[in-house]
Formats: sequence, C-alpha cells, structure tokens
Amino acid sequence: MDERGSRWALAAAEGDGARLVPLGPGGVPAGPVVTEPDLVEAVRSRPEAGRWVWRSTAEIYPRLLAAGVRVARCYDIESTEQLLLGHEGRLGEPRSAAAALARLHGRPVPADPPQRAAEPGAQSSLFDPQPVPLPLESLLEVYGEQLRRHEAAEHPGRLRLLTAAESAGMLVAAEMNLAGLPWRADVHREVLAELLGERYAGGGEPRRLAELADEVSAAFGRRVRPDLPADVLKAFARAGIRVKSTRRWELEEIDHPAVEPLLRYKTLYRIWVAHGWSWLQDWVREGRFRPGYLPGGTVSGRWTTRGGGALQIPKVIRRAVVADEGWRLVVADADQMEPRVLAAISRDPGLMEVAGHEGDLYTALSDRAFSGDREHAKLALLGAVYGQTSGDGLKNLAALRRRFPAAVGYVDGAAKAGEEGRLVRTWLGRTSPRAAGAGEDDEAGLPQETSPGEAPAAETGFTPGYASTDARARGRFTRNFVVQGSAADWALLMLAALRQATWGMRAELVFFQHDEVMVHCPAEEAEAVVKAIREAGETAGELAFGRTPVRFPFTTAVVECYADAK
Repeated sequence: MDERGSRWALAAAEGDGARLVPLGPGGVPAGPVVTEPDLVEAVRSRPEAGRWVWRSTAEIYPRLLAAGVRVARCYDIESTEQLLLGHEGRLGEPRSAAAALARLHGRPVPADPPQRAAEPGAQSSLFDPQPVPLPLESLLEVYGEQLRRHEAAEHPGRLRLLTAAESAGMLVAAEMNLAGLPWRADVHREVLAELLGERYAGGGEPRRLAELADEVSAAFGRRVRPDLPADVLKAFARAGIRVKSTRRWELEEIDHPAVEPLLRYKTLYRIWVAHGWSWLQDWVREGRFRPGYLPGGTVSGRWTTRGGGALQIPKVIRRAVVADEGWRLVVADADQMEPRVLAAISRDPGLMEVAGHEGDLYTALSDRAFSGDREHAKLALLGAVYGQTSGDGLKNLAALRRRFPAAVGYVDGAAKAGEEGRLVRTWLGRTSPRAAGAGEDDEAGLPQETSPGEAPAAETGFTPGYASTDARARGRFTRNFVVQGSAADWALLMLAALRQATWGMRAELVFFQHDEVMVHCPAEEAEAVVKAIREAGETAGELAFGRTPVRFPFTTAVVECYADAK
C-alpha cells in the first residue's frame, strides 16, 4: 500500500482533545508530543499526514466524518491485533489495545467489551468505544510491538499488506455507514402492499398471508399454522407423507395440494418478518439505510453487519433502493471471484490460463475439461472448493484433478491440514482458528505459496475459540478457508483501491457484500466510477497475488434502481 506523506500517532484525550506525535521508522517518535484541545482540528490542520496510527477507527473516525474531515489512510491498532493474534494461533483472545498492552507487560488481560447490535436507523460507529482513552505512550508501546510481530511472520510483507487493507476497510465501513444506502420508504411501502396486502390492526399477519394460511389449512383439511414447521410436518404425516424438513427443495418433491400455497406463504412470510413495515420503521431514516458494517466480522475476513439484514436484501425489496435525483447507482459484481482466486493462489498454470480471460470462466473451463458441459465444470470447481466428494461430485472432481492438479492439490492440502488440526492461512496470512488439542507448533506444513484458507462462521459453524471434534468437518472448513479467505483479502484491497480512485469525486461507496460493491454517484461521474471499479479489481489482484495471468473482471450496471441491476 502507498505510504505517501508522514505518519502520525494520535490518541484521544480527556474531553474533545487529543495527543499526537509524528513517527519515524519503527514507530519511534520523530518529534515532540503535541497536545491539542480539539481532536478534529488536530487532524484537519495536518493534511500532510499520510497515515494516522490510532487505537480504533470506531473511536476516532466517526467524530472526524461528522465534522467533514476524511483521512486517506490509517493504522487501526485493534483490528491489527486481531489479525496478529490469529496469525499466532491465538484467535479468540481479547483484541483490544488495553489487552495487548496488558500482555506486553505480563499483567492480567481484560476482556473485550461486548459488541451490541446497531441501533436501527442510527449512524452508529462500528464498535462501542471504550470509556477510557488509551494514553498515547501506551498506544506507541503496542504499536511498536505489533511492528515487531509483523517482522516475525513467515511472509512479513504479505501480513503488513493484510493489516493495512483491514485498516482501510475500517475507513470504508465508517464512510459507508455515514453515507447510508439510498432507500425510498414510499416505494418500499408500495412493494409491501403489492405483495402482502393490507395490514390488520394489532400487528397480526397481513391479508395475503392470512389468505395463504387458509389455503394451506384447506388443503390439509384441518387448521395448520404454516409458520410453525412442526405443525406442517405433523400435517404431512397425517396425510401419509413423511417429510424431514420444510425446506423448499424437499417440499418441491411432494405431490400435495398444500405445497404450492405453503411455498408462497414461506416466501412472503420471510419478507414480512425480515423487511416488512416494522423493519422499515426501525431501519430507514431520512432516506438512508445504515446497518453498521463490520469488516472482518467472520474468521474468513468476510464482512458482516450489526443489524438490519443488509447482506440479504431480497430482489423484490431492492426496488426501494433508488438513487437520489440526478444520481446513479453503479452496481458491480466480481465475476467468478473465488475460482479466479484459487487459480492465483494455487499457481496452477492451466487454471491461471482459463482465469486469464474476462469471459465466463465456467464456459472456458468446460471447453478444456468437460466436453463443453458448463454445469459439470461449475459443479466440479465449486465441489473442489467446498468439499463435495460423493456422487457426481466425486466424478467431476477426478476430471478436474487430471487437468488442474496444482489447484485441486492446493485445496486438498488445506483439507488435510485441517483434518490434522493444523493452522492454515490465506495467501496474505489471515489464519484459521486452532483445532482442539493442537499444539503451538502445529501449522500447515505447506509453503505459504500453497497454504490454506475458510468459509464464514455462519456457514461452517466455526467461530474464534471454537474447535470441531469432527476432523472431516474441519477439513471441509479449511479447504474453503484458503479460497474464501483469500478472496476476502482481495476484496479488501479492491475496496481500498476504489476508495483512493474516487477520492475527490462526489461518488460514495454505499454497499458491499462479498463480491458485490455499489457506488452512489452523480450521473456525470458514473462512467469514471465504472472504470475505477474495473481498475481497482486488477490493482487488488496484482497487489495481493503478484503478477499472474489471472484477471479479476466485474459485471457492472449503471442504474437508478438496485432491482434493475440484475
């Protein structure tokens, strides 16, 4: 990452003040400590600062943004501490600056303060700030020790890049929370009325759900509550049909008149509960939705939010996401991001060649190894990443292994390391949780160029501090971690590059999830934003993985309404 300008350390002081000092190599003070009565003015008056070193972006940056002050770069002590702890096999230990300071001096380590859910509609910070600011001298101690811990890593340069990207992500998240996702409450209400019908007094189910519930009951010949899975399963059993769950794919296999209204009920019920009138009232304020983004919210590095379900907005509800008058939404999806990442981290020559084009990767793959059968090619590659090793998945994987042995060997090695309880890492060094009973020296024995990564905690059941007793389950987790985690690292670098490319524009990043980013901008800036997104993807690829044939293209759409983007 670029290091233009000087580096300053800053600590919040009592009241609105701050203490700060310029830094030289190694994090050593390069001048006298300055005490300022106003933290915001302390930063505003030093535009020459290339990077600010502070305890927590959540502590400092919302105050700056509220006053109209943006910073180009920062070093977030607490997000860095979490990455370093993970790299050392200690993920789950307290990651606050106070905890890091206590460990440094051999004192009892305080627990991290609990994170609370975001306040609906509020411009809340990423984490609740600690009540007592960390003194500047203590901050410098922790910072200096963190720099030394970077150098002790197998690949210090990669780990430094990762922590810089994570800090940049904290800036992006704070700015996205301030900007908010444009949201038309009137359009949202129209959509709900169209889908659900009138609302009944007392907060009961709206008219269309009540009608569908009656249709389900009529089909069974008795009163059935379609919102209660146990009630539905019992009703099917009485009809002589054994069903293990009420999942859509299982219900679709059943020939019974209750299935069709039941599936429609389930779809509308989810919308009513997750994005209905109560959600709208709670989460949308002054035409904006602010869920409170959490960079690195999962152990794989994928983002989460503090509330509001921002990462699961149904397409029909996206009709309410409308650009301001004269503005546009630039919506960009990274094309087959995880397979392209696998090509880059495995260094498989054949797969890198396939991923070196901007067309559909699965079509190119099918032409190489699956006789033009795109669906089999896609299932094979995703099966290699996610661990599908039975039925057709096993046959497809065998074909993939013959043509792309380095790529399949890479994820196989990650799975084996996980099964044996060893640590695995993403390309830049984000590290998986330690397995139960693993020793301090148990790390994947692969060189970092072929080391492993994960899936989000919500998908795998793995969270910091948790270790599975099922070796195969952990193997599937680490198989995916190497790809998904490295993809999350790439996405961080892409966001940082996009933020720099749009600096000085009126454009604002307003939404991000895994492989999709959205920018809200004046119509006249849309073409420049599209170009900036595409260039940011390629810049991130080269920064993260070096010069490879692999391309990281986006499918972009310039629209007034989010629902029109797909």
